[in-house]
Amino acid sequence: MPLSPDSSAPSPRPAVLVTGGATRIGAAIVRRFASAGWHTVIHYRSSAVAAEALAATLPSAETLRFDLADDDAALAAVTALAARLPGWRCLVNSASIFDYDPVTALDPATNRAAMQINALAPARLAQGFIALTAGRPGVRSVINVTDMKIENTNPDFFSYTMSKHALAATIGMLAKGNWNGDVRAYGLAPGAVLASHDQREEETEISHRMNLLARKTGSDEIADAALFLASGALASGQSLFIDSGQHLMDQPRDVIWLAREHAEGGSA
Repeated sequence: MPLSPDSSAPSPRPAVLVTGGATRIGAAIVRRFASAGWHTVIHYRSSAVAAEALAATLPSAETLRFDLADDDAALAAVTALAARLPGWRCLVNSASIFDYDPVTALDPATNRAAMQINALAPARLAQGFIALTAGRPGVRSVINVTDMKIENTNPDFFSYTMSKHALAATIGMLAKGNWNGDVRAYGLAPGAVLASHDQREEETEISHRMNLLARKTGSDEIADAALFLASGALASGQSLFIDSGQHLMDQPRDVIWLAREHAEGGSA
């Protein structure tokens, strides 16, 4: 006799897919969800060694490879994931590329890649996740990792910043979709947290304190915020800035260059 819906069978462990989850902020988010009892799916494209090493340290984890530049492969991967993970409740779009082009000379190839990986792919994954898990009990959450640059915009990393603005625009639209109230769409906007681009250690230390509190924001703080958002406790469409107030400033350039100038004896 089949089990009835109110059977005492245990509920599946809640599951989260974190894109770019093998390294950097993505890995911190994976570890935080794992510590809270979630099954973590660690997406990667080329970081297989890091992904498998991370998964091996966690109580319930798996790795999943697909290329965000390949729309069909990405959607096929999440379709298969939804079919075999009844507890899939959260998607964290953390994967990102951060390549330089200036405001005076947009590079078309850089722009196309940034828009694909940082905006188009996350939007399509979000739509796929929502559609594929429809009707499942509990709140489902999409968390799009943006950047404090969407408020404190400067002219550096022109195409990257465009792509993060595009990703931020999806949050409110997803929130207003007809999801019967069981889907939340959130933004999570970090500030300077890890070394980036071509920073030297000294420059990194300086740049990470270029915020209103003059303190370093930890990747663990970003991860804690992601887990909080996954609870669905905030109204859909909201964004959290985890940047020690950096987004409230008006910085004329990316902190990479402001810190470099300071380190070389100029004024920041």
